[in-house]
Amino acid sequence: MNAAEELIDIVDENDRIIGQLPRGEAYARGLRHRCAFVLARDAEDRIFVHRRTPTKLVFPSLYDMFVGGVVGAGETYDDAALREAEEELGVRGLPRPEPLFTFLYDDGAGRSWWSSVYQVRCELPVSPQAEEIAWHDFLPEDEVERRLSEWTWVPDGLVAYQRLMAHRRRATE
Repeated sequence: MNAAEELIDIVDENDRIIGQLPRGEAYARGLRHRCAFVLARDAEDRIFVHRRTPTKLVFPSLYDMFVGGVVGAGETYDDAALREAEEELGVRGLPRPEPLFTFLYDDGAGRSWWSSVYQVRCELPVSPQAEEIAWHDFLPEDEVERRLSEWTWVPDGLVAYQRLMAHRRRATE
């Protein structure tokens, strides 16, 4: 089954499930669904950054500092975060990602999804999916910050990253 045929939960403005549809149809109709975002750091505390392949259904060829993706029909955010992180990083035996916060992403142009943000430590050698990831590296956080204005990032990941930085500042105040 290709990604467009994958069944996903459709949710309302309060993140309650109101139906299920194939992903491609949900995207075409601009229906709200669920996504998991996982910030993966290596043993040296560097952030896994990648460029998406040009064949991705959403935001092809853009950079992202999160791995993750759409939550499948009947799947929990937590299970999707682990599944997606292991799939995209190409690892098995990853620790369960730590949930941080959830927010509603809405670009005002028909792209809207509930987004659950996680973090995980990945000390395993990565072998990212070639069909998902065109380029990758673990970058120090200061380099990620420097690249924010230089590279074209997925808009939802950029919003999630900005919210994560604000979340971290609040936690240290």
